[in-house]
Amino acid sequence: MLPSLVGAQHGQHSPPRRHDRAPDLPPLRATRLLDQLRERIRTLHYSPRTEDAYVHWCRAFIRFHDRRHPKDMAGPEVEAFLIHLAADRGLSTSSHRQALSGLLFLYGKVLGQALPWMQDIGRPVPKRRLPVVLHPDELASVLGQLQGVHLLLAQLLYGTGMRITEGLELRVKDIDFAQRAIYVRQGKGDKDRVVMLPQSLAAPLRAQLGASRRTWAEDVEADCAGVQMPDALARKYPRAGASWGWFWVFPQDHHATDPRTGVFRRHHLYHETFQRAFKRAVQAAGIATPATPHTLRHCFSYDMTWVQVSLH
Repeated sequence: MLPSLVGAQHGQHSPPRRHDRAPDLPPLRATRLLDQLRERIRTLHYSPRTEDAYVHWCRAFIRFHDRRHPKDMAGPEVEAFLIHLAADRGLSTSSHRQALSGLLFLYGKVLGQALPWMQDIGRPVPKRRLPVVLHPDELASVLGQLQGVHLLLAQLLYGTGMRITEGLELRVKDIDFAQRAIYVRQGKGDKDRVVMLPQSLAAPLRAQLGASRRTWAEDVEADCAGVQMPDALARKYPRAGASWGWFWVFPQDHHATDPRTGVFRRHHLYHETFQRAFKRAVQAAGIATPATPHTLRHCFSYDMTWVQVSLH
């Protein structure tokens, strides 16, 4: 048992996770295991990023055991793989938990196997770490190195506290200038919420929407397929994906094939594109702190805490 895990060695048993019991789910149509995994993930409406992560760890698990089929393996093989990730690869706690979640999903939701032995496998102990927060002067220096859409997106994440995915997936209809509000749809935990639109960003956002509308008009003129719609809305409202209200606030500058549907259309700005731009800005500003786009959310929370303290 891993020393960094808790579970049976402490005489404690965690309550059953959502993956621990074989679900009553429709039969799978795919024949290959990883295709079945993708099919089940999409049936249950997990995010594309979760799909990529689960497929990655399940593929790694199979390769680690010389391509044996998971149905022929059980607890010892899963634990050996997790020990390898922690001891040999030095995987972080969050990635370790993600790998375990992916295997739980594979066994419980795809193979339909009851997993009593999973209760005996230790789980990584979450470690509390101080968030990375930039000094206001450092933040100003980083923002000063950004330009155009990347600068606006960074200002928006800092000014609202949104996560990078929430900012990138904003639709035109989600911005309410009259109420000075931004509606975050299907955020973490699949929850909706409202954040305040900073007045200083109203004009830049209007300008960005103007640029986005020109891109949308070009797509309409070219009779493109429209943008990706959440869940089953594409079938319920087949024309909505091509409407202005559902268009991206931060569209990508080219079309690409949707990996889930195979449709060639316009995606929102890629995570990696903004992350690389932000990393270059941090380096150009001479900041040694390991800041990432998520640091902007930490800076927002830190500033809001100080405002609340000063009010009292």
